[in-house]
Amino acid sequence: MGPGTTVRWRRRVRGWRRAGCAALIAGAVALPLSGAARPEIPAPAPAALAAPTAATLENAYAANRANAAQASRMAADHGDRHRAAADRALADPSRHLLAFDGRGAGLVTEVLGDLAHADRVAVLVPGSDTGIDTYGRFRAAALALHRQLAAEAPEGIRTAVVAWLGYETPGTVSTTVATTGRADRAAPGLRDLVDDLGRITGPDTRVALLCHSYGSVVCARAADGLAVSDIALIGSPGTGADTAAGLRSEARIWAGRGADDWVEHVPHVSADLFGTTVGFGTDPVSPDFGARVFDAGDGGHSDYFDTGSLSLTNLARIALGETTEVTHG
Repeated sequence: MGPGTTVRWRRRVRGWRRAGCAALIAGAVALPLSGAARPEIPAPAPAALAAPTAATLENAYAANRANAAQASRMAADHGDRHRAAADRALADPSRHLLAFDGRGAGLVTEVLGDLAHADRVAVLVPGSDTGIDTYGRFRAAALALHRQLAAEAPEGIRTAVVAWLGYETPGTVSTTVATTGRADRAAPGLRDLVDDLGRITGPDTRVALLCHSYGSVVCARAADGLAVSDIALIGSPGTGADTAAGLRSEARIWAGRGADDWVEHVPHVSADLFGTTVGFGTDPVSPDFGARVFDAGDGGHSDYFDTGSLSLTNLARIALGETTEVTHG
C-alpha cells in the first residue's frame, strides 16, 4: 500500500467513525439502549454532617469511612462481593472521604493531601461510566496528579487533590450522555464543593477544576461566577456553550485533546431531536471556542493522567498557576 493509498484509507476510516458517532448520538435519543437493570444494592443513607471546616475535617473523614464500612457489610450480606470490596477499600483508615454515598452507583469525594493547609487545590471531575464499582481507575488518575503536583510545586507551596465523584455519571452508551441533563443536575453539587473548599482552605488558596469528558459539561454548567482560578476541559465533547466567554467565568479556560482521542470524531453540533437538545456545540479546542489550548500529547481518551505524559505535566502546571510553563497545542 503506497503513501497516497494509506492517506485515503485513513480519511475513509475517520469518515466512518464520524458517521458512526453521529448515528450513535441520534440513536441514543431515538432508540434508547439499555441492558438488564442491576438489582439495587442496599446501603445506608449518607452520614448527616454539617458543612466541613478545617477544624472538622478529620471528624468528617472518620464519619464517612464508617459509613463506607457499613455499606460494605450491607453489600456483602446482599451477595455483591465486588461492591463490598470497593466499599471496604474506601473505609480504610488511610482514606480521606469528604463525602460518601453507597446507594445506587455511588458517590465519593476523596481528598489526597493536606486540604486544610493547601495553597493549590486541583478538583478532578470525571466523565461517563464512573461509580464506586469503577472508582479505582478514577482514583488512579487523582493519585498520578497528586504525585505530579508534589514534584512540580515550587518550594513552600502545598498541594492537594480532590477526586469529586459527586454526581450520577451517564453511561457511555445511553440516552443521557449526549444531553446536558445529568450535568445540569450535577452543577449545584460542584458549586457547593467549591464553596466548601473556600471555607476549609481560606481565601488565598487557588482552586482549579480539571474536567474530563462529560465532566467538562458539568464544569461548564457550574462555571458562572465560580470562585476558581482555572477550568481545564479535557477530552471534551463540548460544553453546551458556543464560546469560552459563554461560560461566564472569570477563570482561565483551557482545553486539550490527545491526538488519539476518539472524542475528535464526535460531531460538535447541537440539534433538537424528538424534543431533546442533543450534542454540545462548538469544539472546545477549536479557535472559534476561544479557550487556551494546551498540548495534551498523543494519548487516547483515558490517557490524560498517565504518569510521565505531556498532558499530565501540563495539567499540573495549570493547577499550580504556572501558566507560562504550559506548552500549547
